[in-house]
Amino acid sequence: MVQPVRNEVYVIELCSGERRRWQYLGPDGRGVDWWKDVESGQEFHEGSLMYAWQIVEEGEAPACP
Repeated sequence: MVQPVRNEVYVIELCSGERRRWQYLGPDGRGVDWWKDVESGQEFHEGSLMYAWQIVEEGEAPACP
């Protein structure tokens, strides 16, 4: 698995096949990793996600189709 870098944007593929652009915000004081959906501006931690996902492109990526 790719080790994300703080403040980098990644293309994420959800289990549905949908692709999103997420910015990795890094771990909080408890070591919980936080992300921000670039399009919606919503911030969330990995434990709050109710679906499977994976990083498919590293770094600043173009908008998803």
